[in-house]
Amino acid sequence: MRAGAGRRRDPMRAVQLRSRFLLCVWLLCGAGLLGRAVELQLLQGGEWRAEAERQHRTTGEIPAARGAILDRTGVSLAVSHEVFRVSVAPHEVRDTAATVGHLASALGITEAEARRAFQGSRRWVPLPGRFPPSAREALGRVRGVYVERDLRRVNPHESLLRGVLGAVIDDAGTGGVEQEYDELLRGTPGMEVLARDSEGRPIPGESWMVQPPRSGGQVVLTIDADLQEIAREALREAMDSTGARGGDLIVTDPRTGEVLAMVSVVNGEEGGLSALNAPYEPGSTLKPFTIANLMATGKATLADSVDTGPGHWTFAGRTIRDVHSPGHVDLRHALRVSSNVAIAKLAQRLTPAEQYEGLRDFGFGVPTGIALPGEVGGLLRRPERWQAMSPASLAIGYEISVTPLQMALAYGALANGGTLMEPRIIREIRDPAGRTLESFEPRAVRRVVAPEVAEELTDALVEAVQDGTGTRARLATFSVAGKSGTSRAYAAGGGYEPGGYYSSFVGFFPAEAPQLVVFVKLDRPQGQYFGGATAAPVTRATMEAILAAHAPPLDREALAVIARSYAATRVQVRPEGPFVPTGTGIVGAPAQSSQGGASPAARSLPEGGLLLPDLRGMAPRQAIRRLHVLGLAALWEAPEVVERTTPAPGSVVFPGDTIRLLGPPGRGGPAPARGVDD
Repeated sequence: MRAGAGRRRDPMRAVQLRSRFLLCVWLLCGAGLLGRAVELQLLQGGEWRAEAERQHRTTGEIPAARGAILDRTGVSLAVSHEVFRVSVAPHEVRDTAATVGHLASALGITEAEARRAFQGSRRWVPLPGRFPPSAREALGRVRGVYVERDLRRVNPHESLLRGVLGAVIDDAGTGGVEQEYDELLRGTPGMEVLARDSEGRPIPGESWMVQPPRSGGQVVLTIDADLQEIAREALREAMDSTGARGGDLIVTDPRTGEVLAMVSVVNGEEGGLSALNAPYEPGSTLKPFTIANLMATGKATLADSVDTGPGHWTFAGRTIRDVHSPGHVDLRHALRVSSNVAIAKLAQRLTPAEQYEGLRDFGFGVPTGIALPGEVGGLLRRPERWQAMSPASLAIGYEISVTPLQMALAYGALANGGTLMEPRIIREIRDPAGRTLESFEPRAVRRVVAPEVAEELTDALVEAVQDGTGTRARLATFSVAGKSGTSRAYAAGGGYEPGGYYSSFVGFFPAEAPQLVVFVKLDRPQGQYFGGATAAPVTRATMEAILAAHAPPLDREALAVIARSYAATRVQVRPEGPFVPTGTGIVGAPAQSSQGGASPAARSLPEGGLLLPDLRGMAPRQAIRRLHVLGLAALWEAPEVVERTTPAPGSVVFPGDTIRLLGPPGRGGPAPARGVDD
């Protein structure tokens, strides 16, 4: 019995043993888990939290607003506008119809366009286009709609300064000022933290700014937007009238080297900088520098004479020809009629070193150093690389290539008394708040010729415009000094292109105290191709338009004094027609009235007086040009069309008087004067 009872108790004992064993196992596992938890939470907690943050958070850059580029008067030429991208997460939207209505009204799109975002099974739908800041205000609290900030570079004047400004591609400046000052303009990006889902994608709307972005600085140019528009319009009109495929037009201030306007058109397209990177053989526009070199070295004076013979001269196997045979002429007359033979012969008095150094001193053969990328220095070979005919070729503008900017600056040196100025296209650097950080002052490169040489040569260039090859550039109100040029164009495969020419003219005015240099070059004009016939009229049109501009960078008081003096001592010839002379000065009226009919009958007028033409019905700018031609100043108070003037048409006025251009009476008084000549 006892033995049987013992055997019956054995299973119970086994169960107890197993229970105790399992309890021990669970206790050990629990202790292990507790220990691991302590290790993870207390000892390694910081590391694992950081890893979790790393997996579910990421940092991103907040782009900075790019700094503005301004013209000399503060007009915005390139700015960064804040725009917004709008995206929809359809699965988060509770009321689709209401959300579609919000999108349509806030973004200015149709409801059908907004409804497309909810078609299909996509969980994230970006809407096409960029939207103004009002979109953020209207949609910022709409569930399932996300508005993200973006920045867009905008040129308010479109292509007006495309080549000078450059472009922004992938947030980097490319070409022009955008490239040259990219580091300053782009600013400092900010920093944000973005939440990510389990697949590593950013979660819309889950972001926190850590560091705000800092906008870029501002760049103020020497360019005047009004003058740039005038230059572009003048060049485009010249291309249309001559059939030229392109060209360059530059306006500079010879006193400071400031570039006030610079337009380049290549094969009909704007956006390049051929004024800096497309050198050409200048032809006759280089002749004044050959003469300046002769005068500066004491090898010749303007009174020295030379026999041009039958109008052609063979030198070192090459025949140099004149369009007309001037015969026996002095150097002044040779420049006026642009005699190749006379100037090439007299240039033989220079040694190769003198000829080379004289041209190099005027800035040819080296980059000007303007603050724009891509400039080239042209070609001026050293004397040891010359051929036998090179001295004669160089004297008349061949075997040398120059850029339009180099030529404008070289004429600026003649205009300002013999000093070559460094070109300036940047006027100021400012911080994002508009405070000036750095101003760029005029800088002289070197004195090239003595003031008396520059003055004598300027007088000769005035004669070249008055009755030489540049007569189509003259103004009736001011004396203009300048020179035309015509040179062969190179073909793409080498050698000169048959029938291809560059026509150019460079002039500065007023010659007595120059304020502007205007350079014009036309690329392969059709038909008439001489620079005096094609490029010189563009110079005149540009000068007249600048005088008629709202507020050009000119010293108007000095111009008024010069205009009075010029009108009192010379009988002018208007481009539009002759004057009726009375007495000893300009004292008549145009032979044709402003309306195209016959002029009033000549009558006895005070000495120096003239009859005010009828300007009614003209656009204000057209009327101002007519007044400038007569030597008169203007107050522009007509909004769109001149309907009356003070004094009235037909009144006796004198050069230098100010004429008020008025709109219709009874409209609350005249508008504020937008341009003043005095």
